[in-house]
Amino acid sequence: MYAAPVRAKALALLHQGESLSAVARATGVARSTLRDWRDRKPSDRPANCPRCDELPLDEEAYSALLGFYLGDGYIATAARYYFLRISCDLAYPGIIDDVVDLFHRVRPGGRVFHVPRTGCVDIQLSWRHWPCLFPQHGPGRKHTRRIVLEPWQREIVERRPAAFLRGLFHSDGSRSTNTIVRRFESGPRTYAYPRWQFTNVSDDIRDLCTWALDLVGIPWRQSNWKTISVSRREAVAELDRLIGPKT
Repeated sequence: MYAAPVRAKALALLHQGESLSAVARATGVARSTLRDWRDRKPSDRPANCPRCDELPLDEEAYSALLGFYLGDGYIATAARYYFLRISCDLAYPGIIDDVVDLFHRVRPGGRVFHVPRTGCVDIQLSWRHWPCLFPQHGPGRKHTRRIVLEPWQREIVERRPAAFLRGLFHSDGSRSTNTIVRRFESGPRTYAYPRWQFTNVSDDIRDLCTWALDLVGIPWRQSNWKTISVSRREAVAELDRLIGPKT
């Protein structure tokens, strides 16, 4: 059995018009297997994949799930399939429900499991094709390797930036009230204003967050080496509108 990313690459080359022999040399897959993959109808293949079989994909759900994956998600390898797991804080049941819904929309018919952890729960679903949809999967922690979106992923996020930001900020983000005290001759005055912050130790993932904020025209600044802040009153209000409350 060939790994899902190998199959996805081979089918992409075949769809581009490459010959069986050329694709066999490029991927190491037997010509007979390539011919079978090329000629079989999508409905004949188990666990149809939007990437492998060019099937419709719920772009809004995928964009949000991509954000959650980059924030608090990872893919684990089993014997014959993969687990996509998103860790959710038990203090935010609304986000847990959102992640479950996204799983169902991206992988219809899949069985979603809740795996209890200390203070959180892992929402997970098994599928052979998760690496096809999340080619950022690889060994080691995400911040120890390059995280670069494929062109087709960037196109989806460009069409659905609000959903992508929802996944990022509802996983590795927080909304809080910042309080400052200014002193005047008449006495001190306290000012309070809300702000969103996104914290991630991966330079690449922070860059993706700021890229998406730029797509929707929301000003941001880097508070420290790992934190992106949205602090202007009108910017916070617009981000609230786009991604909804973290509940």
